[in-house]
Amino acid sequence: MKIAARLLWLAAAIFALAAPLFLERGSLNDLWNLAFAVILASAWNLLGGFAGQVSLGYSAFLGIGAYTTVLLSLKDVNPFVTLPLGALLAAVFSVVIGLPAFRLRGPYFTIATIGVAEAVRVCASTVEFTGGSSGVRMPAASFDFNTNYFAMIALAIVTVALAAWVKNSAFGVALAAIKQDIDAAEAVGVNSTRFKLAAHALSAAIVGVAGGLYAIDFQYIAPASVFDFRLSLSIVLMPIIGGVGTVAGPLFGALIVNTLQIKLLSMPALRDSFLFVYGGLLIVVMLFEPQGFVGVGRRLRRLVHA
Repeated sequence: MKIAARLLWLAAAIFALAAPLFLERGSLNDLWNLAFAVILASAWNLLGGFAGQVSLGYSAFLGIGAYTTVLLSLKDVNPFVTLPLGALLAAVFSVVIGLPAFRLRGPYFTIATIGVAEAVRVCASTVEFTGGSSGVRMPAASFDFNTNYFAMIALAIVTVALAAWVKNSAFGVALAAIKQDIDAAEAVGVNSTRFKLAAHALSAAIVGVAGGLYAIDFQYIAPASVFDFRLSLSIVLMPIIGGVGTVAGPLFGALIVNTLQIKLLSMPALRDSFLFVYGGLLIVVMLFEPQGFVGVGRRLRRLVHA
C-alpha cells in the first residue's frame, strides 16, 4: 500500500510539472490555485494538525511574504530573490508572536492569533510604505506566468514531502505527544514551547514564500486581500475537511474547497455564500467524520477488507 501511495504521489507531481505541455492557460491557472491552497493547508497542518495548536492568524505570514516581494521588487530586486527574505521575516515574526501566545492553551491561543492577524492588517492599512488601504502594485516587467507556475508547483511538492518527513520523524513524534497531552509530554522531557515555536516558524516560512509567489502572480496586493480573516479561516478549513493531522488530508481539503470556490464564484447568486457553504461542510464533517475525508476513506477501506 505504501508503494502504491508513493507512486500515486509521484504521478501527481509529474502531471503537475508536465501540465504546461498539454493544458491551456485557464486549466494551468486552476492548477496554480490548487497548488497554492495545498501549500497553505499543508503548512498550517504542521502546527495545527501535528501539534494541535489551532491558529487563525496565518494570513499575517502570507501578507508579510507578499509585501516583502512587492516592496523589494519596486527597488529593482528580482522578485524570486526576495522569497527567502520573505520566508525569514515571516518565521521571525512567528517566533516573536509565538513566545507570548504559546503560553496560552486551547481557545485562548486561537483567539490571540486572531487578534495578532487583525492588528497586522490594521497596521498595514495605516502606514505609508505599504500603500495604506490602497495597496501597492508590482513592477509591470516582473511577471512571467510559466516561471511562477513551476515555482508554485515545486513549492507544493516540497511542502507535502516536508510534511511527510516531519510526521515520521522524531520532531513529528514530539509534536504528536504535545497534541495528545502537553503536560505528559513535558513530564517525559519534551520542551513543548521549543517544538511549537519550531513548527510555527517552519510553517510561517513556507506561507511567506507562497505569499511572495501570490504577489508575483496577481501583481497587486492590499491589506484587505492578503491579511483577510476569511483567508485565515479558509486555510484552517482545508485540512480539517480533508483530514487534520494527516499528510494527504490537506491536499484533499484543498481540492474540495478550491473546486467549491471556483463553482460558487461562477454563479452570481452564490458568489458571496462560500463561507456559509464552507461552514455547513465543516459542521457535517465534525458531526459525522471528525477525521475528514481521509477518515471516510479509511472506513471504506476497512469495509472492503472486512
